[in-house]
Amino acid sequence: MTIEEFKASNTIPKGISVYLESLWYDKKGDWQKSHTIIQDVEDKDAAWIHAYLHRKEGDIWNADYWYNRAGRKRPSVSLEQEWEDLVKVFL
Repeated sequence: MTIEEFKASNTIPKGISVYLESLWYDKKGDWQKSHTIIQDVEDKDAAWIHAYLHRKEGDIWNADYWYNRAGRKRPSVSLEQEWEDLVKVFL
């Protein structure tokens, strides 16, 4: 699957990871479902997505906490670019 196909999908693609599932719901405008899916996954990849979601929400302190848990720093790229970077990693 390409990133373009992922973006264009009208139904959640079958067999995708929990990471992509969270990112798919975010792209479709369901931040809450995206957050619910990823918030209890206990690894650095999930922490990165969790950080992105809080950055998108505007809760920068919380975002920075999750970036730290992910072993990353808050990026200076746009939210859209960060979302695409995340999707590329998990595709």
